[in-house]
Order: sequence, then C-alpha cells, then structure tokens
Amino acid sequence: MRLYQQLILFMLAATVLPLAAVGFSLLSRVEAELVRSIASEQRLITETTAENVSGELMKTVDALAQSAELFDWERISPEEFRGGLKLLYGQAPAVSAVLGLDALGEPLGEPILEANEASQRHPDFAHGAKERLVRAVRVDALRLGKKGQVALGNAYVHGPGGQTAVAVALKLADGESAPFVLAEVVLSDLEPLLQRRVGTWPGALDVVETAGGHVLASSQAARRWKTLDAAVARALQDEQVTTRDLRVEGPARRVSTTRVPQVPGFEVVMTVDEAEVLAPVRAMRYTVLVSILVAFVVLLGLGALYTRRLNRRLARVVEGAQAFSRGELHHRVRVGGEDELSELALTFNLMGGELEGARARLMRWNDDLTLRVDEATADLRQAQAQLLEAQKLAAVGQLGAGVAHEINNPLAGILGNTQLLMLERDEKDPDFETLRKIELSAKRCKDITQNLLRFSQQRSRPELRPVDLGSVLRDALSLTHSQLQADGIVLSTELASPPVRVKADPGHLSQVVLALVSNARTAMMKSPERRLSLRTGEKDGQGFFEVEDTGKGISPEHRARVFEPFFTTKDVWSNVGLGLSVAWRVVSEAGGTIDLRTEVGQGTCFTVWLPKA
Repeated sequence: MRLYQQLILFMLAATVLPLAAVGFSLLSRVEAELVRSIASEQRLITETTAENVSGELMKTVDALAQSAELFDWERISPEEFRGGLKLLYGQAPAVSAVLGLDALGEPLGEPILEANEASQRHPDFAHGAKERLVRAVRVDALRLGKKGQVALGNAYVHGPGGQTAVAVALKLADGESAPFVLAEVVLSDLEPLLQRRVGTWPGALDVVETAGGHVLASSQAARRWKTLDAAVARALQDEQVTTRDLRVEGPARRVSTTRVPQVPGFEVVMTVDEAEVLAPVRAMRYTVLVSILVAFVVLLGLGALYTRRLNRRLARVVEGAQAFSRGELHHRVRVGGEDELSELALTFNLMGGELEGARARLMRWNDDLTLRVDEATADLRQAQAQLLEAQKLAAVGQLGAGVAHEINNPLAGILGNTQLLMLERDEKDPDFETLRKIELSAKRCKDITQNLLRFSQQRSRPELRPVDLGSVLRDALSLTHSQLQADGIVLSTELASPPVRVKADPGHLSQVVLALVSNARTAMMKSPERRLSLRTGEKDGQGFFEVEDTGKGISPEHRARVFEPFFTTKDVWSNVGLGLSVAWRVVSEAGGTIDLRTEVGQGTCFTVWLPKA
C-alpha cells in the first residue's frame, strides 16, 4: 500500500470515521426518540378513538333500548307492533333495517326499512337480506334474559357497496315467550369519525373484528373487509391485553391496537408507514453523509499536496529495494535528513547483509518442496497401479470370454452323452458311479465358464440411485443366514441409525455383499472361533459397510492380488475366483473403493466405501 493510500486511511480513521460515528449516533437517538413519540401518540389516538367508537355504537343500542321501553310489546296489536318497530327504526340513523322476531326466533313480517322525514340518513338495506339478518345473531341466549337485554352478532359485508354491518338483537319483554327485535347497524358510518381522528398521519385507522381479523370500518374506504397481517391478528387474540404496540415487517409499519370498551370482539387498530414517518430523520442522515463525503474530499486534496513532497525521497528507497531484488547486494540507499525515511534507508542497507541468510532458508524450503513433490509422485504411482489393475481385469475378461465360448460347445456334448449313458444303466452298474463323476465334473466346468462369461461380458450401465445400506445387508443376509447357522457361524450386525443412504445399484450391491459373506464363511471353516460381523456407518461425506470375519486371514504376499480374476486363497479350489474382482468392478462403477485389513490367523475385514446419496 502506497504512502498516499496510508494517509487516506489515517485521515479516514482520525477525522471522518469519528465524525460519522458521532453524527449517526445522534441521528439514531433522534430516530429512537421519534419512534417512542410516534408510538405514544398512536396509542393515544387508538384509545380515544376506541372510546368514541364505543360511544357511537352504544348510542345506537341505547336509543333502541330506550325506545323499546315505551311499549308493552306482548299486549299491543300487530299494527301497533309494526308501528313500534318503525319508531325504533327512526331513533337510530345508523340502522338500515329492523325486524321483529317471535320467541322462537322466527320473523314477524318483513323488515322495516322505508325512509321518511325522520330517517333520511338511514343506510340502504340490501335486497333479499332478510334471511342473512335473521342468521346473523342467535337470540337463544336472550330467551331467559330480561327486557332490554342486548346481544351482538358477528360482522358481515353489508350490500353491494362493500359496507360492513353488525346485527343487534334486543329482547322486548320479560319471560321466555317474549318477542325480539333485530336491527342491522351499518358500521361504515364510523368512517368519518376515523378520518377525523387519523388527521394527517401517513397511515390508516381501522375498526377490526378480533375473531376474523377483518377491517369493519376504516379511514381508507378501500380497506373495508380486508384481512389484517398474521402477526397483528395473532396479537389481537390475547384477551388479557387492552392496548398493544407492534412493528410489522415488509414493508415496515408500526401498529397500535386498543380494545373497544363495552363492545366485545371489536378493536381499533392504527397502522402507520414507518418510512413516511421517519422520512425527516432519514433525510437528515443523508445530509450528514454528504457532509462527511465533502470533508473527505477536502482532506484528500490536502493529503495529495503533502505526499507529493515525500514521493521524491521515497523513489530513492524504491530504487534501492529494486536493486536488492536483482541481487545487487552491494547497492546502498542514500537519503538525507533525520526523519523516518532516513531510518528506513538505514534499514534497507542492513537488510543487504541479511539476504544471504534468507537465501539459505530458501534452499531449505526448496528441499521441503522436493519432499512434497516426491509424496505427490507416490500418490500418482498408486493411481497408475489402480489403472493397470483395471486394464488387467479387462484383458482377462476378454480372454475369458473367448475361452468360455470355445469350451462350452464340447462341454455340452460331454455332459449330454454322459447323462444319456447314465439313463441306460442301473445305479448298481459299476460304470454308473464313474459316469456320475464325469457329470459332476462337466457341470463344474460349465459353472466356471458361465462365471467367465458373466465376468467378461459388457455389462449395461448400472442404475445408480439412493440405496439404504442397512436394507441391502438385511436382504443379502436373508439368502445366506440359514447356511451360516448350519456352519456354526455367529452373526452380528451393527446398522447405523439413522440409516445410511448411498448412491449405488441395489442389485449389484447385493452381489458384492454375498461375495464378501461367502468368502468370509469359507475362510472360517477351520477356525476354532467363527464370528462374522457386519457394520454400516458414514464418515467424511461417504457411507460404508464392513464385513469382518475371524478366519485364517490373508498372507502379505497375497494381499496385492486378491482382486485379480481366478486368484483364490481357498484350500480347495472350486468354481470361485471371480467374486472379489466382480465386487471391485461393481464398487468402482458406483464411484467407491474397497479397503482391506487383515492379519494372518486373526481374520480379515473388507470395508466398502460408497458416495452418499
């Protein structure tokens, strides 16, 4: 980093950053104080609005109840009953319709909804909404109540204009046989009140139904019957809290809620756009940022004038460093003065004497590098040996295919003629036993040639898919479990939990397991202790399973050849010798490897590593 760049960083750290830290800290405090002020004023607005909303609704309910006291509803004639309903209708301007009900909740005629001089401001009643009004509130709870008792129903959308309303049931007399009156109160008449209360605030003031989270009335008419944010709706479910302050993300909004007194299930919710409210503070933050950038530019100009004088002296130091880099250790740096640059020149001159030592250290590093190259070369040779092993298997496979095809034809003739001769002779014939030995030998040769063909043939591409190692091991063991028990072999399995899933062909992988288990069983035939262990697990991003036996083990001179075709360490050679070579090919095709751990007289452990799914 050049001196000029260092000077810039110094000025940035010494002047600009402290100024920015102080400025933004003050702005953060102002913003926090403004947020508190907003929350306090929001809370005040929602509380006073809740009182006003409660007063408006209770004024309507009280007007209905007081008017209902003027009549003896059980003794008046039907004409007088309907006239009383008209009187109730005219007493509450927010009522769109009233409807009489008998003691069982059945309508008594049609709703009262006509307009007259005393009720010109009544909202329109939706055409055909009589049934909805009857279902909007249940009067069963009022049947045992007293005269004048009121029940409030759920809110719903009123008419095609999108206005909202709530049904109010009023009991007209004492006793279980007393009639009722239903009144539909339109809540949209509260919106002028909400608009006055919200004033110039950049947000909305809503009357909300707690149960459904719907906006019943709003200072913004477009918000009617909208659903609140999930976070606000959950907060409203807490009936223990009367007033709440929330902050909702995306976009950021601040919300205050207050329960409407005397009206269960109603809340006043004020939502304010945080970005608009905090716009003055953010504009001030932008101004501070611009001021800091201007100050930084001025400091850069002053720094340029100062460093220009230093650059000439620094050029001499750079010239000396370049000479040292070319190996000219006799060069000396000459810079006058008694400042830091003079000390730097002296340091460069002393550095020349130290370069010889640095060269010696460099030679040692070179030796270390040579050693690492040798290690890498050894790894490369190991990879080359694996490649040669694969080529050897391919060559043997091609040779085996040719030999198998040439042997199969005469072998089939030998086997067929032998079986015909056996059919012509009785089992007591002296030649019958000889013919049976010939048949067994021919079948053995046929099995060998079939294994040769299976090994040498070009196999289709394996179907690699996620496989549960534990499931594959259990399926394979089910085929050989009885044979292991018959041989007196104790089987133990340790399957990892949760199951290890690898990417392999399940059918091919089952063949690998069967080959390893078969080899282990044969190796333990003469062992005093016969124990076979199978384990699964995962390590370093790979899954593995192990097949470990307590057999005779594999001698060191044979370990390098165990994966060659037709190589076997069995005491009696049979139609085997391809199991491990085929297993090696299957695992290689799946992108895995096979590790061998063995000790003569102690046993052998094969570990198959496969990529995890």
